[in-house]
Order: sequence, then C-alpha cells, then structure tokens
Amino acid sequence: MPRSVHCVLLKREAEGLDRPPYPGELGRRIYEQVSKEAWAQWLRHQTLLINEYRLTPIEPKARKFLEAEMEKFFFGTGSQAPQGYQPPEQ
Repeated sequence: MPRSVHCVLLKREAEGLDRPPYPGELGRRIYEQVSKEAWAQWLRHQTLLINEYRLTPIEPKARKFLEAEMEKFFFGTGSQAPQGYQPPEQ
C-alpha cells in the first residue's frame, strides 16, 4: 500500500515518496510533505535550471543554488525559470 501525504505543492492528498530524496532536514521535509508527482515536477524544473544556467551539479556553488531553488519550489514563493526563457515550440 503506497504511502499518502498532503502535498504542499499540489494542495491535495497524493502518493508519497518511498524514501527521502535529498539528505538532511530539507530531504526529511520533502519526504513528509511532497508527493511523487510534485517531486517529478521539481526534477523537470531542476533540469531546466541546470541546462539554462549551464550548471555543473557536482560544483558546490551549483549545488547550493539548486538546493535554494528546491526550497523555494516546495516551501517558498516558487522557483522561476530564468529571465527571458522561452519554452521550445512543439
């Protein structure tokens, strides 16, 4: 039976993550309050940030930036796409 959480992003009950997706206190908060669906949305947004800002995730500065954006995405005002970003036409 899947674990259920009241997702802070989706504002409804949804299937929870199987384990904390990130270390430390932030990972624990995400595990307790974020659904699998919302986590998938973050992964897409994180990929956009990495590509548009040309980040190297193993660099400490990039990791710190992504962690701050993750915090904003789930628990703050929301993480925005880079200024001037235009999604590709489909």
